[in-house]
Amino acid sequence: MAVSSCRIGRCGRSLRVGGIPARVAGWRRRIVSFRPCRKENGPASPRPDAHGAHAGHGQDTGRKHRMTDSQALLQARFGIGLPGVEVPDAISALIDRRVTRRYTDQDVPDPLLDALLAAAQSAPAKSDLQQYSVIVLRDRARIKRIADWIGTMDWIATAPVFLVWCGDMRRGQRLCALHDMPHANNNLDTFLNTAVDCTLAMGQFMAAADAIGLGTCPISYVRSHIERVSPLLGLPDGVYPVAGLTVGWPVFRRPVSMRLPPRVVVHREHYDDSALADAITDYDERRRAREPVAPGSLKNTDVYPPREGVGWSENVARQLSVPERFGFAAYLKTKGFDLA
Repeated sequence: MAVSSCRIGRCGRSLRVGGIPARVAGWRRRIVSFRPCRKENGPASPRPDAHGAHAGHGQDTGRKHRMTDSQALLQARFGIGLPGVEVPDAISALIDRRVTRRYTDQDVPDPLLDALLAAAQSAPAKSDLQQYSVIVLRDRARIKRIADWIGTMDWIATAPVFLVWCGDMRRGQRLCALHDMPHANNNLDTFLNTAVDCTLAMGQFMAAADAIGLGTCPISYVRSHIERVSPLLGLPDGVYPVAGLTVGWPVFRRPVSMRLPPRVVVHREHYDDSALADAITDYDERRRAREPVAPGSLKNTDVYPPREGVGWSENVARQLSVPERFGFAAYLKTKGFDLA
């Protein structure tokens, strides 16, 4: 059996057996031989440019060599260099992470999915309370129903796996009942703890999935249709959806999304946003040059008329100036959360 491999530099993550990375497929079949990764009947794939894409190819169908140059990696992520910052090899893949919104027809085997979920459960949890649950959906019709409810993300239905990550107070309530004790923490802090525990686990799942070549995309919009999603999943009192997550093998790797400069997000010793306006002006210009806001991505055009030249910050303001999910607190109260 032929096995293709990109072995330039440190990259061993592109080694594939029948479309599945060999490090993943090893438990299924023995690797017999390997050959350098090539475009079909073409030369070996070149190294990626500073944006993580192969020269001459805007989007590609395989996993790419992770960039080894720290400044090129940071330039791709932030649109600016960070002088003096050296990125250790072990975390370069995290900085080069991409979102995936198109998936192949290839399945994600149950043993592999279970390993990734085990990695997720290895994430930190507040006081070891582990206040979250995960609903695994493989039924294409059920996944499509969620995609149809959302309406603007038809690609969700192409994912072979859809996970719904849930905050879970119910388990703690049942543990108290098992030991004949009252559950005295039905409050806002418990809600926050369930959400944080859940998010930490989901983030660890995403990092593990990316490490073996899978793609993911978090879907907060499940909360926009919570009155439909909850009964579909049979969520009892004390359990609510935090986010959905599509999981599958990417059709291609998207470009790196530019992030805010660290000086806007990272504060030393005390909070200080006195330079925010100037930093955001510069950031908007960098974003506009590389990835301008597409007309179809403009937020709330029924409130604010569409216009050309809208930058990232204005589009954020367009979204945040109109209430979203204002019924979420009322929903949580129906699920037994006091929120006091």
